[in-house]
Amino acid sequence: MKKIQMVDLKGQYDRIKDTVNASIQEVLDTTAYINGPQVHSFQKNLEDYLGAGHVIPCANGTDALQIAMMGLGLQPGDEVITADFTFAATVEVIALLQLTPVLVDVEPDTFNISIDAIRKAITPKTKAIVPVHLFGQAADMEAIMALAKEHNLYVIEDNAQAIGANYKYADGSKTKVGVIGHVASTSFFPSKNLGCYGDGGAIFTNDDALAHTLRGIVNHGMYLRYHHDVVGVNSRLDSVQAAVLNAKLPLLDSYNDARQTAAEKYSEAFANHQNIITPVVKGDRDSHVFHQYTLRIIDADRDALMQHLLDKGIPCAIYYPIALHKQKAYADERYNEADFPVTNQLVKEVLSLPMHTELDDEQIQFITDSVLEFLK
Repeated sequence: MKKIQMVDLKGQYDRIKDTVNASIQEVLDTTAYINGPQVHSFQKNLEDYLGAGHVIPCANGTDALQIAMMGLGLQPGDEVITADFTFAATVEVIALLQLTPVLVDVEPDTFNISIDAIRKAITPKTKAIVPVHLFGQAADMEAIMALAKEHNLYVIEDNAQAIGANYKYADGSKTKVGVIGHVASTSFFPSKNLGCYGDGGAIFTNDDALAHTLRGIVNHGMYLRYHHDVVGVNSRLDSVQAAVLNAKLPLLDSYNDARQTAAEKYSEAFANHQNIITPVVKGDRDSHVFHQYTLRIIDADRDALMQHLLDKGIPCAIYYPIALHKQKAYADERYNEADFPVTNQLVKEVLSLPMHTELDDEQIQFITDSVLEFLK
C-alpha cells in the first residue's frame, strides 16, 4: 500500500504533469508573469464554469474576502454575521476592516451556519451575512437570501471549500455555489478542490458595478495606470498560478466526483456505528464536494482515536479545535456560551480523515478498519 497522505498533491500532479508543465512553460516563454494571457483565460474559463457574470482573480482567499467587503462599502462598526465554526480567515477580515464580527452557531448535521441563529442576531447595525460552505457542502442559500432580502442585507459567500458544489432550490433548479449571494470569495490554496501551486484566490459577482469596483481594488485602486480612483490593495493572481489552474479546471468535476466516491465508501464502512456520526449530505450528491471528510466521534475518546490513527501512519486532523468566539483575538463579552451549544460540542467531537482525489480502495479499507479497530 502506498503511503497515506492527508492530501496527495504529488499523486495528483503525476497524472497531469504534462499538461501542467506545458501550461507553465507557456508563461515562461511569454514572460508575462503578472496579468498575462493565462490569467485572463482562466478568468473567462471560470466564469463559464460557474455561470458567473464576473470573476476577479486575486492573490489568495483571505484577500478575496477582504476585497469583497471593501467593494460593498461597509463602514467601521457595521455588523457582519458569520459562523462560529470555521477557519479564522472569515472573521479575521471583518476585524481587519474595523467591522463588528457577530459569530453565531451552526447546524449539528451540516456544520453550516444556522438560519435561526442568523435571524436572532440581526440588529439595526447588521449590514451583511457571510455563510461558509463548510467542508464542501452548500449552505442553505435560499433561506439566507430570503432573510437578507427581508432585512436589506448583503450576502457574501465564503466559497473557499466548496468550489464546484451545486445548490438545489426548492423548485428543483440548481446553480453553483458562489454565484447566489451578492458577492463570493474562494481560495486556490494547494489543498483545495481546485488548488494551484502557491497562493491564489478569486472573487465572484453578477453585479456589473460591483465587479468594476473590485477590479480597481485588487490593483491599487487603478483603472488607468497611476490614476488611483479608489482605495485599493496589491492582490493579483500571478500567471504561473493561473496556468496551473487552467490545466486543472477542466478536471474539477472529476476531482469532486473522486472525493464524493471516497466519502461514500467511508460512510458505508461506518454506517450505523454507535460511536460515529458520518457526514450528512443535504440535497443531491453534488451539493457536497467533500473538501474534508469529517466525522463526529460520540461517547468515545476522540483524541485517543486520533493518536491511534497517527501511530498507524494515518494522517488526520481536527477542524476546528477551538470555537472562534473563544479565540483570544475574537473573544468578546457580547457572547453568551448558551448561544453556541452546537459549536461547543463539535470542537470536542470532530475528526477529519484523509480526503483527496488519489485515495484508493486499499487505503480507504486500511483507514476504516483502523478506526473501527479502535472503536470496537
